[in-house]
Amino acid sequence: MPGHPSSSPNPFDWISDGAAAPEDIALHTPAGNWSYGRLAGRAQRLAAGLAGGLGIRPGDRVACLDHNTPDFLATLFACARLGAVMVPLNWRLALPEHDYILENAGASALIAGSAFASQADALRGLRPDLPVLSPEILAERGEDEAIPPAHTADEATPILIVYTSGTTGRPKGAMLSHGALLWNARNSLALHDLTAADHVLTTAPLFHVGGLNIQTLPALHVGARVTLHPRFDPAATLHAIATERPTQTVLVPVQMKAMIDSPVWADTDLSSLRMVVTGSSMVPLPLIEAFHARGVPVVQVYGATETAPIAVCLSHADAVRKIGSTGTPAAHCEARIVDAAGNPLEPGMHGEIVVRGPNVMSGYWRNDTATTEALKDGWFHTGDIGHVDHEGYFYVNDRKKDLIVSGGENVYPAEIELILAECPSVAEAAVVGRAHPHWGEVPIAVVVPNGGGDLDAETVLALFEDRLARYKHPAEVVFIDALPRNAMGKVQKHVLRDMIAARS
Repeated sequence: MPGHPSSSPNPFDWISDGAAAPEDIALHTPAGNWSYGRLAGRAQRLAAGLAGGLGIRPGDRVACLDHNTPDFLATLFACARLGAVMVPLNWRLALPEHDYILENAGASALIAGSAFASQADALRGLRPDLPVLSPEILAERGEDEAIPPAHTADEATPILIVYTSGTTGRPKGAMLSHGALLWNARNSLALHDLTAADHVLTTAPLFHVGGLNIQTLPALHVGARVTLHPRFDPAATLHAIATERPTQTVLVPVQMKAMIDSPVWADTDLSSLRMVVTGSSMVPLPLIEAFHARGVPVVQVYGATETAPIAVCLSHADAVRKIGSTGTPAAHCEARIVDAAGNPLEPGMHGEIVVRGPNVMSGYWRNDTATTEALKDGWFHTGDIGHVDHEGYFYVNDRKKDLIVSGGENVYPAEIELILAECPSVAEAAVVGRAHPHWGEVPIAVVVPNGGGDLDAETVLALFEDRLARYKHPAEVVFIDALPRNAMGKVQKHVLRDMIAARS
């Protein structure tokens, strides 16, 4: 009976027999409202099309390329009903990047929204044996198929493979189970005091665990309403806050800054918001203070794709008192600071942040080496450096050594460096981040030219066209005579970062 969140680990059960009645509004979109019953019915028809028309079975991978739409979520719930695994595709990626993920995941089908028809056609040309359908066509086919019985899922059943850029230059697929999503939702409910009376505004992309799992799925789990924007636009977001009156939303720092810089920021009524949740990177205090000045508490979430992502979070009550902290371990999660040997450190001492809990990934898809490196004795090693204070509140001091966060997107230098290494005119190269007033950071390519010929910045930048997503392209090319190295021959990227910062 509706009225309380479903205890089932299967997300399809959350919308079909969870906290909401079938007639309650699940999604509000520019095209109209979707009730919980309509969303569940769409998921059933997509499941029928996947199983009956395409032969999708439990464990098969189904890729999805779409903006924030009801069909993106319906595809996830359809996969959950079948016991299949959804692979959300970052629509900012370039064609070769999508092609690699489809190959690595062993995708059995690709569901592509209408906005990505040309990309779908290109992928169809690269993979003629891969069924590529729009959700509308898939649902139509599902009308002629029997609705398959619900798959009996336990907490270990995989539901998502979310690809995150890898330090080796290739993305890794973090495998999240039904249980990881369930316990992450419970972490979210505790953080947000989330109930069916809440109204969540989702503008962050659903292909990220931040957009999908911090509030959107937990809101549907508890029977709340979600207003879904296809993409983030600062003016549209501020207008929605003033007119739709959401109670909660997730904003990464670059979104917060875009809203603060908007000419209508000062006059927009923000009083409906109980809190704004942010994360994705170390959040500049002026952004938090600007929202606090408008009477809106800002709380932080720390985590990663591999933690689904809620691992450490700052409560509403501590938003002002502990400004700058990312909080304490989530309700159903453990976190601690360890030294290089894995030993816990005392408050105030800096070390690696490690996380353990039922929300943590089960491993990286088809990558045992990376899984072994990341998961040790049940703890996920984030690679991030932080410390806790004497009250047990976590602070993030630095991100993974080489990671660049640009506009809320992770950029790994190794991925860019692989392409630079292919150019015969480049003797050696390294990529580091440089602070940027709007994007947070941007990648900078530091290049040593091969003595055999002339090399200019335009030639270097042309290497990335149609190879990598635009946000991964270097913002500048800096030429030097030799890369700085230590006694072991390793490139000293901290020296390069200091050099780039001094130049700017």
